[in-house]
Formats: sequence, structure tokens, C-alpha cells
Amino acid sequence: MIEDIKKRALHRTRILEGQLRGLEKAIENEDYCIDIITQSLAIQKSLGSLNKLMVENHLKTHVSEMFDEGGEARQQAIDELVRIFELSRNRGE
Repeated sequence: MIEDIKKRALHRTRILEGQLRGLEKAIENEDYCIDIITQSLAIQKSLGSLNKLMVENHLKTHVSEMFDEGGEARQQAIDELVRIFELSRNRGE
């Protein structure tokens, strides 16, 4: 993993951890529904940012190596990326 991306991804996970704790507390306290939804949407956005970092790392490391290798490895990289694209489309991102 690229060190800078790893550092940023870990930072993002710590933010997510805090957001999730806050969401749990808001639900336990029966906070206003719109506030809970707003927090949930913020968590989804943070997850999207984490996913973007992970895709960037994957492209810069594994995918480039797999493309250089060619053949079956290249096709596997393409298949993985298409699968991730389809998963993200199914979630509305």
C-alpha cells in the first residue's frame, strides 16, 4: 500500500469510527430523525471518500502491475474494476 494513501485511509477510518459512535448515540437518544439521517448521509460520504482512496491505491499498485504482466492478470484487473463499478452503481454512488 502506498504510504500516503494508507495514512489518509486510516485517518478516514478514524473519522468514520467517530461518526458511527455519534450516530449510535443519536439513535439511542432518539434525536430528531432528520439529524440522524444527516449523520448517516455524512457517513456514506465518508465511506465514498475511503473507497476512492482504496481505488486510487489499487490502480497505482496492483492494477499497474497486473497490466504490465499482461494476459490473464490483465484480464483479472479489468474484471475486478468492472465488478467494483457495478457494485457502486447498484448502491447509487
